[in-house]
Amino acid sequence: MEKKLRLDKFLVEMGVDTRSQIKEAAKKGRIRVNGTVEKRTDRKIDLETEQVFYDGKQVSYVETEYYMLYKPQGVVSATEDKLHRTVLDLIEEKQRKDLFPVGRLDIDTEGLLLITNDGELAHRLLSPKRHVNKRYYAWIEGDLPDTAREQFEKGIVLNDGTMTMPAKLEIALSKADGLQEGIMQTQVFVTVQEGKFHQVKRMFEALGCRVAYLKRVSMGPLLLDEGLCPGEYRRLTEDEILGLKRQM
Repeated sequence: MEKKLRLDKFLVEMGVDTRSQIKEAAKKGRIRVNGTVEKRTDRKIDLETEQVFYDGKQVSYVETEYYMLYKPQGVVSATEDKLHRTVLDLIEEKQRKDLFPVGRLDIDTEGLLLITNDGELAHRLLSPKRHVNKRYYAWIEGDLPDTAREQFEKGIVLNDGTMTMPAKLEIALSKADGLQEGIMQTQVFVTVQEGKFHQVKRMFEALGCRVAYLKRVSMGPLLLDEGLCPGEYRRLTEDEILGLKRQM
């Protein structure tokens, strides 16, 4: 971690205010460093030894943040959106202003989503070359062919001709009269190592089926906390962070 940082950059990164608002606040004596009013926002502060207060509240520096979010349906996996609430809107305790979701879940898909500002970790978790497993639980409508498992293991040719990487299909439960009367419903787990647009849904569409419900339950060694409800989140533990970084 860089030991010294400009005061305005420090406060912007911690999401306190914009650079212009911070400069105005300094002029009004609203910023203190080590108990003394500081009006120079271009001065450098020592992140390890100096204390910064903004409007009387101490601002601590955090280089990286890691959150596990149980993404609910109806929320978009984006940093900003004019029409819908975003996953970042749900993280009320965040300190960093540069957080982003690692990968995307469709607006009607729920489940595990990692929120961080660790770009290197995100890149490696999402790279197909790293073979990081993403496991989903799904309800499928329609008759799955008897060869579905084998087709997933070989890779599915999507309706647009795109070939997916080999994946794993596990049948959890099959029954008639599922979500709608007379429609066969199958509960499955799917494990993929890539993240093409609407991939899981398109894989089943290529087999003549439809995904009625989709939930991501794990990403690499990170498992969705069973204690979280849709829309809830928590910080990752040190062990969980180390486990993810071992994927690097």
